[in-house]
Amino acid sequence: MRVLIVKTSSMGDVIHTFPSVTDALRHRPDITFDWCVEEPFAGLAALHPGIERIHKVAVRSWRKAPLSAATRAAVGKVRKDMRARRYGLVIDAQGLLKSVFLAKLAGAPIAGFDRNSAREGLSALFYRDHYAVARGLHAISRTRLLFGAALGYQPDLSSIENGIVAPVAQTPPYGARTAFLLHGTSWESKKWPLPAWTETAKALVARGFTPVTTWSNPAEQAVAEGIADAVPETVVIPRSPLTAIAAEIGRASLVIGADTGLMHLASAFGVPTIAIFLATEPGLTGPVGPCSVALAAETPGGGVSVGRVLAVADQLLEPRV
Repeated sequence: MRVLIVKTSSMGDVIHTFPSVTDALRHRPDITFDWCVEEPFAGLAALHPGIERIHKVAVRSWRKAPLSAATRAAVGKVRKDMRARRYGLVIDAQGLLKSVFLAKLAGAPIAGFDRNSAREGLSALFYRDHYAVARGLHAISRTRLLFGAALGYQPDLSSIENGIVAPVAQTPPYGARTAFLLHGTSWESKKWPLPAWTETAKALVARGFTPVTTWSNPAEQAVAEGIADAVPETVVIPRSPLTAIAAEIGRASLVIGADTGLMHLASAFGVPTIAIFLATEPGLTGPVGPCSVALAAETPGGGVSVGRVLAVADQLLEPRV
């Protein structure tokens, strides 16, 4: 059976779906998967070897001109391409009205969360199959349970396997041990302050690491260059394609990141990862795995100290006997 996954964004949400694909392929080797995803994340979805075809969409831009000829043509092409694949089932793993719209383009039965479990309950009205999944569970577990219910197996939530491998980097290594600092995130309230990043970078250099960072917009560029100005050993990678940054993250010895999609990618690769959660709940969306630690603010509106981050880094990197 060929199954279409609809999980269009964001980066973290896409990454959180990888364990579900791995589960399903283990329990149902008769299934092949395709994925419907926002175009900027198509390369990300392609990291999973179990994905055969990717349908790229641009819902954010379609919304700006929903009746334009360009939008109608783009939607029509996606519909034609989906229906040519003759799906036996579509799994709407997003639970939104926008994802329902895309799922229905495929012309196949749709499975998803029930009304009380979906992020937008009205989406369940358009599903053939509805499944109750507790909203208080981690996003990864919720999606794994949804796939299991839709495809007829019980996932083992006591363990997790993402099933992805980092791309091979095309540049020479920056040092024997690199620590990737992921400071960029979309919410101001999620951002760790620049002085904390520079203090961390200095301490990492003293521990024999080469700090590495990058940026994707002018505000992030200012932070990246601020770290490098204070700590000249820091390598700043210019704005680059997602797959190139993924390759650099994959070969890092340590990743320290705010609550951002690239941090989740580091965790999925199995890189020792420290996630700094200042405004969101790590129990619902934090990194999962034996090499990942999420640090939340100790008080509402509080911060996370550099000393606490470094102490966890030292523990993560201790030689295992």
